[in-house]
Amino acid sequence: MEFVRGMVVRATAGRDQGGFFTVLSVEEGYAMICNGKRRPLEHPKKKKLKHLAPTHTVVPEQSMGTNREIRKALAAFQG
Repeated sequence: MEFVRGMVVRATAGRDQGGFFTVLSVEEGYAMICNGKRRPLEHPKKKKLKHLAPTHTVVPEQSMGTNREIRKALAAFQG
């Protein structure tokens, strides 16, 4: 599955393992991800694609404008 902007992903390795994030951009084997709380839009995390598990959900572009909107979009995934 190809990673695209707005895709919801789950981290499979690292300190943030098991957490859900949204993809901001993809470049050369890495994705910039954020979740609006610990990793806000202003300070996204650069993570290797092999450490991310894609979901079949893509957050609409209009719901990625602020940290609050991203948190709200990811709320359904937080258990």
